Amino acid sequence: MPTRTARTAWDGGFQDGTGQVELTSSGAATFDVSWPKRVADDNHDTTTPEELVGAAHSACFSMAFSKVLEDSGATPRSLDVTADVSFGPDPNGGMKITGIKLTVRGEAEGIDAAGFEEAAQAAKAGCPVSKALTGVDITLDATLETA
Repeated sequence: MPTRTARTAWDGGFQDGTGQVELTSSGAATFDVSWPKRVADDNHDTTTPEELVGAAHSACFSMAFSKVLEDSGATPRSLDVTADVSFGPDPNGGMKITGIKLTVRGEAEGIDAAGFEEAAQAAKAGCPVSKALTGVDITLDATLETA
């Protein structure tokens, strides 16, 4: 299996420094990062590690969920997945990711709401990013929508 690479170039100190995160393997994008923007309510034009974790988690969960649905005999039509990643003080010192809330709204044929919820829980447990984040409280809100 392939290894994927991201790289950050950082200039300056902690409080006044800035960096750029590059999605090196794909070359798809480069994003600005900084500590002041990371902890600000408005981080316009600057991403954060937490936002990048959320992007990775929502993408991974979407793939895992569509597979679990198919494996159960359902036909996924659409999934809208949001990962809200919280960041705050660590009681043991420093900062940490304090929680992740996955929210999925989806349309699928051949499954009822209870089966959809069960499949979502299985996808959360099987998603490689969820497995990598086992030290973080991950909650799930899954709703099957009808067309």
